[in-house]
Amino acid sequence: MKKYLFPISVSLVLGVFMAYFIIRQYENMPALAVSSEAETLYYIQRGVYSDMDSMKDGMKDFTHYIYNVEDNSYYTYIGITTSKDNALKIQNYYKSLGYDTFLKDKITDNGEFTDVLRQYDELLSKTDDSESIKVICNQILAKYEELVK
Repeated sequence: MKKYLFPISVSLVLGVFMAYFIIRQYENMPALAVSSEAETLYYIQRGVYSDMDSMKDGMKDFTHYIYNVEDNSYYTYIGITTSKDNALKIQNYYKSLGYDTFLKDKITDNGEFTDVLRQYDELLSKTDDSESIKVICNQILAKYEELVK
């Protein structure tokens, strides 16, 4: 019995240390939405700001925008879509106005919002008119504020 005590003790200690290191690897990974309704959305990011005042000052040209606070930074978004083609269309629209944008994809499981977003995407995919793109983007952001925030 004594000859098994040492190997069992060492195995338990090694098991605890291995579990600790494996779990630590997953602490910094972003969480994924796990749902049958999970879907990738494309966010058109305008900028990143260090505080609320600089964000408001930098976004004063936009009537509608949304923002998220991540790592003490304010990330602003001026468009959301379910289609990469529509995301590129929105990016080109803002580029024609002189604004640099970045495309970010995120996973969401808010089925109510994605259903509404798909309806707006249908309209967006059928138009190339700048004013229509602007109106559709503003409507999407307003619905996001209503249904998600």
